[in-house]
Amino acid sequence: MAAGAMEAVICTPFELLKIRRQVSSASHLKKFGSVGVMQESTPLISKLLPGSTPNMKTWNNTLGMLSTLSTSHIDIVGVLKQYPWMLTGSGRPPFASEVKEPSKIVSLEGWSALWRGLRPGIAQKCVFGGFFFSTWQFFHIAMLDWKALDMNPPPRSIDDVGPVSPLASSLAVGFSGMVAAAASHPFDTAKTRSQCIVTPKYITMERKLLRWEPPGIWLERVTGMSPADRNIMFRGLKLRMLCSGIASFALVGSYLLSLDYLF
Repeated sequence: MAAGAMEAVICTPFELLKIRRQVSSASHLKKFGSVGVMQESTPLISKLLPGSTPNMKTWNNTLGMLSTLSTSHIDIVGVLKQYPWMLTGSGRPPFASEVKEPSKIVSLEGWSALWRGLRPGIAQKCVFGGFFFSTWQFFHIAMLDWKALDMNPPPRSIDDVGPVSPLASSLAVGFSGMVAAAASHPFDTAKTRSQCIVTPKYITMERKLLRWEPPGIWLERVTGMSPADRNIMFRGLKLRMLCSGIASFALVGSYLLSLDYLF
């Protein structure tokens, strides 16, 4: 678990950049209006949200609502609540696919954004490492005990039993990887979801100044999970279990077979 936590701290920035690039390669965005015209008319927006594509239609409607000559919208505050990003003058938050380069991420979201998803990442790595190695050790000792039953005379200690077969050890590792993937999958989903959300640094600063408390129960707040994502936490569970099981089986199996052939 300690090794998993250290791995999460080191790998989180690379995983953030990887996910942003994957989202960018799979996204087909519809451009609204001309970015150059918007940046010329509102230079402050281009500074706060570099690389974003504002919605010109929504922006024009907002200008109409805020105009003192227009009387078509009486409840301006109520209408603006339907577009919370209008309250900050940004139009809309940029997509994750628009903020994929490290320079844009640091400029828009700050240096702390590189470690976004760290808390669910630490929880995922700790749970995965704990379940993986404990389950593997349990099966390994069980296989050694089973092998010791057929030995005559009985071994004095478990070290005298000898190694188990590479195939049996690889199967145990593959099953352990599937169990660990199933146990840690919700945290992996929460980490991916948090890394796909773009939050400008001035919004983060406002939340700190206002002492904004994240919603959800204490477990969700500690691990960085969102209560709005409760229904999708287990999506892709079977695929991740299959991937982790096959990868663990192939990794350990090829390693043990290589040792047998080399030595």
